[in-house]
Amino acid sequence: MSLLKPFSKLPGLNSANILLVESKEQFQQSLADALVQETAFTVNVRLAKSLPLPMENEESRPRIDLVAFIIDLTSELSFQSAEASLKCLDPGYFLGKVCFMVTNARNAAAPVERLDAVRRLAASLHCPLLFAEDQTPDGVANATERLLTILKVSAGLVPMATALYLSNLTRSTVPPDIDQPSFD
Repeated sequence: MSLLKPFSKLPGLNSANILLVESKEQFQQSLADALVQETAFTVNVRLAKSLPLPMENEESRPRIDLVAFIIDLTSELSFQSAEASLKCLDPGYFLGKVCFMVTNARNAAAPVERLDAVRRLAASLHCPLLFAEDQTPDGVANATERLLTILKVSAGLVPMATALYLSNLTRSTVPPDIDQPSFD
């Protein structure tokens, strides 16, 4: 198993590369289609069900500027897959080049404990936690805008802003009463 390293390759000119990791691949494709339509700069999207990535095409793979883990709160497998995939990332990625995107947070079938676990995970890694509505076109568009904002900074396309600085501004925090029962 090889680690995915953030600075092992040179960046592309006026382009950004994002890796979307989702075990179910439901929201992943619609989000990828929306991301590619960006016109101000070139966005290359890579899709994966989990990490590690295959070794056979490692030389031709571009530098990955942002890794976005998409977690469906109604699926325990989705959370477990994201948690296991984190071990395949170099620690340098956690300096502003990883984010978590949660779907189905409003679904009544999603257990509150899983949302709390995702919040704890994002807070412990100092990563942004985004919430997305994957059932509507407006929800996909909003999720795309949020990801593009983080992607621009992590790819170095925003002057005077670094991914580490953005990570400090957008990181997820866990309130001190997280261990208390949630509101019903």
